[in-house]
Amino acid sequence: MDSIFGKIKKSDVFNEENRASYITAVALMSLFTFTFLGAEFLFVNVISRTVSGDRSVNAQNYALGVSVVGFALYPLFCRIFKEKLLSVISVISAVISVACLFLMCRHSAYELTLSSGLLLFLILGVFGSAVFYNAVCLLKNNAFLASLVGLSYMLGILLQIANNNLIHADMSEAGVLSAFVLLLSVMLIKARKSRAASTASEGNTQGENNKKDNSGLKIGVVLVLFVALMTCIFGTLDNAVTLYHANGVANIGQWHRILLALSGLLAGFLFDVAKRKYMGVIMYCVMILSTACLVILQFAGPFLAGLAVFYLSAGFFAVFFTASFMELSQYTNTPQLWAGLGRAVNNLVAMAISGGSLALLNSGNNIAIITGELLLFVLTSITALIYTVKRRELFERLDAAEKEAVSSSERLERLSEKFSFTPREAEVFGLLVSTEDGLQTIADNLFISRRTLERYVSAIYEKTGAKTRIGLISLFNNNR
Repeated sequence: MDSIFGKIKKSDVFNEENRASYITAVALMSLFTFTFLGAEFLFVNVISRTVSGDRSVNAQNYALGVSVVGFALYPLFCRIFKEKLLSVISVISAVISVACLFLMCRHSAYELTLSSGLLLFLILGVFGSAVFYNAVCLLKNNAFLASLVGLSYMLGILLQIANNNLIHADMSEAGVLSAFVLLLSVMLIKARKSRAASTASEGNTQGENNKKDNSGLKIGVVLVLFVALMTCIFGTLDNAVTLYHANGVANIGQWHRILLALSGLLAGFLFDVAKRKYMGVIMYCVMILSTACLVILQFAGPFLAGLAVFYLSAGFFAVFFTASFMELSQYTNTPQLWAGLGRAVNNLVAMAISGGSLALLNSGNNIAIITGELLLFVLTSITALIYTVKRRELFERLDAAEKEAVSSSERLERLSEKFSFTPREAEVFGLLVSTEDGLQTIADNLFISRRTLERYVSAIYEKTGAKTRIGLISLFNNNR
């Protein structure tokens, strides 16, 4: 991890000032990945001891579905509750989660186990949305977003592997998960305070600066569809693997799960190539690999081979939808919602297709399975192309606007030096040539009187030799 942070530091986008923020963001995402996947694994284990494999898979998908409600609740909480009250809610939610974990492990009636599990995942959904939004705010530079997401995913998976293989009692596992849920709650409170302090000192975060643009909303719909279609493939594949696990054929929590952790880390570094320009294309290629994996499992191929392909592709998919929505959230008016929407879309679609995918997997109708796979493949291919094009157009437009802003700033600085503007005169000059606001509006924005502003304007006219505001604009535009 230090070598990765060192690499970022050398690239001048990661200095001592924001080092703690980056580490906190990675820690938050790692803790959430571990607690969510660890709780999901424990829930399936406990529920599979009382019901059949099919019902266990259905229960798992019910839990994933209810977590979506939690992801949607966090943006609502941010609008309704103040910061201090959010901290109180965070602590109370963590305590309830701990109670649900131990209640779930009592091996009581199926209904009680299911109910406690659903409440647990509702709360974890809220935590997840909070984690990804706060991580976006803490990661002030987008250059290594996917790499840091991949790093956090790897750390979370490694924690889960260690937990699954070193702890074999359900109650002990619940105890470990409880400790991490409480730690996650405390870190979220600290992250919110850090974000609030940063916003107060800097004026706005990167995401808040771009909120007025809202350009990301247009491709957001395409991204949702793209992730939803891929989830149909990955969700069916996950159901097939979970069936093997629930029926006792294989334990998917063993050490070969390290492939999942490594694939997440590799995905992050590959996605960040050329500012994530080829992220959609890489994910499309991985989707082809996952489709082949489903064929291997369905046609009685070697289970371990299919499981290895599944882990390799699933890591890419998790990092893709997490990084994509975190990146996109900065260009929407509701970043609290969009930052964690990737996990929410994945969980919702996984729940929605659960019954159909299980029926298809158990039907033994290979023709229907292949037909369904081909249809999904075609639809996903079309959506992948649209998303790649739309994303490129968005960021080309944003890059052009950024370059124009830098160019304008440089021109303003040159003219200020050339005509010996005072700092206030330079500020007034910049507003005169870059806005259509009247003098009274400019004066109000600068918190000065109109008469004072007119004195600054007169001084600017005298120094530049311009007679009118149009002359100032021409002077500014000609100085390129």
